[in-house]
Amino acid sequence: MPKIIKEFDFVLNDYQVVKDTIKSGDSFGAIMDAHGVTRSQVFEISNKVKDSFNVAKIAVGKPYTILKSKDSIAEVKAFIYQKNKVNYAVVHVTDSIYASNKKKNVITKKRSITGVIDSSLSQTIEHENVSPYLTHILSSIYQWSIDFFKIQKGDRFKVIFTEQFLEDGTYVGINDVEAAIFEHNKTPFYAFQYEVKESKKQEVSYYDDQAKSLQSFFLKAPLQFSRISSRYSRRRFHPVQKRWKSHKGTDYAAPHGTPIWSTANGTVVKAGYTSGNGKYVKVKHNNKYSTQYLHMSKILVKKGQYVKQGDVIGRVGSTGLATGPHVCYRFWVNGKQVDPYRQKLPSSKNIEEKHKEAYFKYIKPIKKAIDSIPYKSVNNTQTYENTTISKSNANSSLESITSTLQ
Repeated sequence: MPKIIKEFDFVLNDYQVVKDTIKSGDSFGAIMDAHGVTRSQVFEISNKVKDSFNVAKIAVGKPYTILKSKDSIAEVKAFIYQKNKVNYAVVHVTDSIYASNKKKNVITKKRSITGVIDSSLSQTIEHENVSPYLTHILSSIYQWSIDFFKIQKGDRFKVIFTEQFLEDGTYVGINDVEAAIFEHNKTPFYAFQYEVKESKKQEVSYYDDQAKSLQSFFLKAPLQFSRISSRYSRRRFHPVQKRWKSHKGTDYAAPHGTPIWSTANGTVVKAGYTSGNGKYVKVKHNNKYSTQYLHMSKILVKKGQYVKQGDVIGRVGSTGLATGPHVCYRFWVNGKQVDPYRQKLPSSKNIEEKHKEAYFKYIKPIKKAIDSIPYKSVNNTQTYENTTISKSNANSSLESITSTLQ
């Protein structure tokens, strides 16, 4: 007896199976036409499944599978479109035409690693044979409390996180970071993921070992993984104007097109161009604080638009008086330009007293577990793994995570 092959909730042995990927110029209609489905049938299928699956939005590079009858007619029975490694859509092309969106089962494994910074966080993570997405998660968790432009050789970290795999062993990606310690300048910064439940409102965020939020009103920088090329100064030699003048901003050199984000929630009060600033955006956060972002190659917001902390508002360029691609980040307090690195900025909401007892009870075993993991020495390449495995369906956030990894 032949081996029974199951995939996408179908027994593939019962069909003629065609596997391919969407190529440039392909359309749902053209693919169906190549397999004997008439234009009138394609129109009928597209119209009936539009509320569940938009056939016009199939993307180049995505895999698809066509199941056909095993007789001489080879009639198409189903079209399966893989959105990512976990999520897929099935268009049933039988007497009853409909589409369904499904998810593959995943296996979740808990893992812990340690690392010592030698040159950068991303390089250290890479040496641990972990998805680079962990670098993004850690930098997002600590972006309000640690200046990643100033991390030093010898800084170290420990992380407990979960990775996900398909049942056939295919790696899906990092699902969650449960806890972390980042030791910067010999000071440990704890981070525990916790959900505060208050009636209808549920907030999942990261807090330290004292129940204080790691999130701040302002981000440390308006872009990720760059370098400060010029700091706020009352007297600096201008590279274009060739004269000494004050520099009331912080310059971050970065490749052309790098995303620039708003460092706090606010409303865009200016979005335009001047000969000095080039393309720029100014955001008013409240009656006290405003920020400005200069020399953009592209503006992605409009005046009057509300933006949230971390929203991309433009891209790095060299418009205006600039010798190379960078963003000049300017900061106002009560209408006066100041150095943001010298300001005592407001913090986000900490865990309230009535929730602290539950919080400390929740993190106690997790803190004990992460504290018990020995820090790695500079020459130690060992990683530490927990073999706890749980089987479950992919959660709602998995689609965005896997899309990022692809």
